[in-house]
Amino acid sequence: MSEATGRRRHVFLDKAQPATYRAAAGLAEEVGAAAEAAGVDRRLVELVNMRVSQVNGCAYCLDLHRKRAIEAGESDRRLAVLAAWEDTDLFSEQEQAALQLAESITRLPEEAERRYAEDEARAVLGDEAFAAVAWVAVTMNAFNRISITSHHPVR
Repeated sequence: MSEATGRRRHVFLDKAQPATYRAAAGLAEEVGAAAEAAGVDRRLVELVNMRVSQVNGCAYCLDLHRKRAIEAGESDRRLAVLAAWEDTDLFSEQEQAALQLAESITRLPEEAERRYAEDEARAVLGDEAFAAVAWVAVTMNAFNRISITSHHPVR
């Protein structure tokens, strides 16, 4: 804590280790390209990013990816109910499979539940899109942890 202000100073991981952060950003770019190559719509990528960030409670990433989702053509209505996606018919079978997979990767439930989510997602998405969505969720989890640990502010 700073004695003068009584506030803790946060270490922004991206600023403290810029080369490491650039490597993470490079991974995110590669994952985005892989998703596009697999035919995964940008709106779906942003839905997965949003849902993972909701589960992890990352305000910074929620703010950033809400903007990106809107830019990709997502509606405010669907974003407003995303946390309860299972209780609405606003999401397609493909979106539901991707969201279920993303939650499973984020929460890491018991093996039987994980296998069910994976099997369902592969059946609906196919192997290439399954892998792309899985990488989107894995990468978003990493960025959530970077932002949460860094205490990145929502601006």
